Amino acid sequence: MRKQLLVTVDRGETRVAILESEETASGSRRGRGKKNGDDWRVAELYIERRGSRSIVGNIYKGKVDNVLPGLEAAFVDIGLEKNGFLHADDIIFPGVEVARRGRTGRSRGKRITELLTPGQEILVQVVKDPLKTKGPRLSMQLSIAGRYLVYVPQGEGVGVSRRLDEMERDRLRRAAGKAELGEGGAIVRTAAQGATREDFEREIKYLHKLYDVLQRRAEETPAPAMVFQEADLSVRVARDIFSGEFAKAIVDDPKQHHRLESFFQRTAPELLDRLEFYEDVEPLFEQFGVEEAIQSVLKRRVDLPSGGYLMIDYAEAMTVIDVNSGSFTGRGKGAKLEETITKTNLEAAEEVVRQLRLRDIGGIIVIDFIDMARARNRDAVLKTLQASLDEDRTKTYVVEISPLGLVEMTRQNVTDGVREILTKPCPTCEGEGVVLSEDTVALEVDRWLRDLAKERPGTPAFLIRVHPKVAAILVGSHGVPGPIAEIEKETGRHFHFEGTEALPIDHFEVVLEGTRDEIEARALPFREGEEVLVEIEEPHMYNEDDAVAKLDGYIVSVFGAAPLVGEKTLVRIEKVGRSAAQASLVNPPPSAEEEPSGNGRRRRRGRRGGRGRRRRTESAS
Repeated sequence: MRKQLLVTVDRGETRVAILESEETASGSRRGRGKKNGDDWRVAELYIERRGSRSIVGNIYKGKVDNVLPGLEAAFVDIGLEKNGFLHADDIIFPGVEVARRGRTGRSRGKRITELLTPGQEILVQVVKDPLKTKGPRLSMQLSIAGRYLVYVPQGEGVGVSRRLDEMERDRLRRAAGKAELGEGGAIVRTAAQGATREDFEREIKYLHKLYDVLQRRAEETPAPAMVFQEADLSVRVARDIFSGEFAKAIVDDPKQHHRLESFFQRTAPELLDRLEFYEDVEPLFEQFGVEEAIQSVLKRRVDLPSGGYLMIDYAEAMTVIDVNSGSFTGRGKGAKLEETITKTNLEAAEEVVRQLRLRDIGGIIVIDFIDMARARNRDAVLKTLQASLDEDRTKTYVVEISPLGLVEMTRQNVTDGVREILTKPCPTCEGEGVVLSEDTVALEVDRWLRDLAKERPGTPAFLIRVHPKVAAILVGSHGVPGPIAEIEKETGRHFHFEGTEALPIDHFEVVLEGTRDEIEARALPFREGEEVLVEIEEPHMYNEDDAVAKLDGYIVSVFGAAPLVGEKTLVRIEKVGRSAAQASLVNPPPSAEEEPSGNGRRRRRGRRGGRGRRRRTESAS
């Protein structure tokens, strides 16, 4: 499969994209690039920002903070905001067997309380970033990654990536076994395909030097502290995946280009001619359509080529993907329902995997395919899903499709995806996606005002801060009184409201208590007869000749201002209410219904009496 690696660097972040050629990769044509006339689609995206880079792979000298026998785990202080979580399965001591719990109970070995004690200093490596409310996941099984090998100081023997075919795995195992690995073990990576014994020997020497530096720092540094830092994003991605199947690695930053050039010179000189420095005027990601793909990651709906679509919803415990047929009704006059459904599901299976990779979705994933009556069609969809997952470097586990059309799967999640990096929960709804309606809040405020009057019997008037939409319901408008009149009659108190559109819809509080005159002096922004400069924002909802201005949520209805929408003008306040006022224009414009007469004077036409001020059918409260 033809692939490309793109690296773009801005002042605050580094972004990496992996592109796949559409000649061999099936799927939709979204996110296509236009470079050299080739069609590329964005397969994976990675973003790293200054001050918030991933800590996966970092090694720390930590101090055990607490040991929890009931969880068979310990919390370790590694110098970050949250302690790291170390499970008993990830505890490694040379020559010491850790007790494991099997199906028949606990096997022999030392319990976690015998291995770790509070205050003990240990070396740990981060295997999973802090996610949401959880701290980082730790392991005492250290590993240092190179291009072809992963050196495991506490390990033994040689393992080979299962993503390689059997013949190549056997060859690489023999070649690595002949190299001088020294103490510890090693894992041969997928990128080692085609590597020789000399490649392994050269790299293991480099990894041994890194481990020596790590040990020296661990001896000299007091805990908690970091003693080894994983490479930055561009080098890490190039090290892990850039291989012979990549046509190019294109970089638009001189410093990052030099770093990758030095990295390839040391680890894979044969790939140097595929490293390219991008100097075009058009931004690199725009040239290849990556910016469009980044924006698509934030959308809930993903369209399929035939007309169907996916809906992706995120929850705390899982991600749910719903498949819908949409506008796709089948092809040809003889199209049948089962064929239409199967076609949509097959497209969806490929696109689901693309979205999992593009968004880096992890954890439990439930895919709701459209129900299929035939078992062979369900098998075909499952095979397509599993075949597409072969291109995914992240570990996955898929359960067979159920009679309801549901597929349950897990995908390893070690760091935040693009969506989590680019977004944050809404401060108003706190990620729920819904907020209380103004009617609901108005009813709540209604009850609260009655209780407030009982709690403070000696206060004649109150100034309440609420959202303007809630105040409008309480006060009433357009001649229809709101519940505030009844509340005031029942309680014998007086209430005024203030607030802006910036307030959360469910916010309400007492701002001021006092006499009615004191409250009105503070609450009413105008006095009758006062002239103020306002901006006419929109036409009046019920009177076509008039328009509306707003000042911090306070509504001013202006007679005859319909022609002035979008302009600033001087108005005279005629009547003032709790949340609205009426005003007239100080300098009204010539009416559009007036035309010059023969003697130069204007005459009116159309309506009797012209467009003078009309009797108002409503008044400000």
